Amino acid sequence: MKKENPWALLPIAVFLVVFIGCGILFEDFYAMPAIVGFLIALVVAFLQNPKRSFAEKLSSVTQNMGEENVMIMCLVFVLAGAFSGAVKAAGGVDSTVNFGLSILPPQIAVAGLFLIGCFISTAMGTSVGTIVALAPIAVGISEKTGIAGALCMGAVVSGAMFGDNLSMISDTTIAATRTQGCEMKDKFRENIRIVLPAAIVSLILFLVFSGGEYHVTGDLSYNLLQILPYLVVLVGALAGLNVFLVLVLGTVLSIVIGVATGAIAPQDIFTVIANGPDGGSGVTSMYDITVISIVVAGVIGLVKANGGIDFVLGAIKRHVHSPKGAQVGIAVLSSLVDISTANNTIAIVMSGPIAKDISQEYGIPPRRTAALLDIFTSVWQDIIPYGAQLLAAATALGVTPIHLLPYLFYPVLMGVSALCFILFGKVSAAPKKTAGN
Repeated sequence: MKKENPWALLPIAVFLVVFIGCGILFEDFYAMPAIVGFLIALVVAFLQNPKRSFAEKLSSVTQNMGEENVMIMCLVFVLAGAFSGAVKAAGGVDSTVNFGLSILPPQIAVAGLFLIGCFISTAMGTSVGTIVALAPIAVGISEKTGIAGALCMGAVVSGAMFGDNLSMISDTTIAATRTQGCEMKDKFRENIRIVLPAAIVSLILFLVFSGGEYHVTGDLSYNLLQILPYLVVLVGALAGLNVFLVLVLGTVLSIVIGVATGAIAPQDIFTVIANGPDGGSGVTSMYDITVISIVVAGVIGLVKANGGIDFVLGAIKRHVHSPKGAQVGIAVLSSLVDISTANNTIAIVMSGPIAKDISQEYGIPPRRTAALLDIFTSVWQDIIPYGAQLLAAATALGVTPIHLLPYLFYPVLMGVSALCFILFGKVSAAPKKTAGN
């Protein structure tokens, strides 16, 4: 058994100091690309523990990089990107937005934005993409009704994170399930029962705080065929179909519908899969998170080999003595990493291996650990003013992210609901980790 070694965590600390330091220094938390920060951390990890040869260290890095769950996660990222690019090019996003606006009664303006955001983000698997798609509509509703723009945008951001946290094709769901080795459908079922109360209360709050009527102008045409790929992906994933099969099926269906409706030219089929219709989606949009995931796995491999993971586990053991305490520890761990990195997917990739060891030690089922990782990183990602979600929403509205904070009902309630489930709920115990495992 490896000895506990707090210095083995130095690479992670270096990453956080460099990443946060550059954000503060340049007043931009995206001035330092995450991949550069992790490469610096990897170099620091290699410089540690001179008793081990370079070849031994390289072996620890590459073995963890090539671990089955890491590679599966990366492949799913690529396929999710292909589906995203294809369905967007086929007109699925526009049709879904227009369909929602066409069927909603005009008396539930802000609550309607929340519901549409929930559906679109669950279908698209991206909170930022949902915010970008719905922000102009939120601004228009505010201008036509006099409802506070921050309230309208708060509904959009809240709905966007609902689906990002639950979607079968969200990179956070993929990362959470792969790092914990559980099925997406099991994580979804565990996750939805935790966050559904928060979503219902948020919907009521948006209804109470808004009121009034609105009338949307402009073209609201939609084609139900273009919405079909989203429904197929959602239903297929919930039915337990293999995620690879679901994403391939969704991509092929999107291409067929896109060509049939004239939205995709036959000669552009492969281009939209790779880059999307505007170059901002598709397979290439997943390159960064795929490479980051591999590099992070390498860093964690050395941290683990040097005793860093054992130190974290030892620290948690000294402060918690029950499965509930361990779940709180996982929540705190994932929260701190997300606050530090401003990226919930990266936070899950970084904290996932440690969380898995904690869950095995205290008999917490993988589905619960995956849900907690996704929930608490989503909570903080949606309320930190320097996160991509609030920055995109605030920019569209022409305000600062701070203006939106009072109206972010859902992420706050999601965190409260999760803590209540941890402290007062029951969870079937998983087999504890033994020396032979």
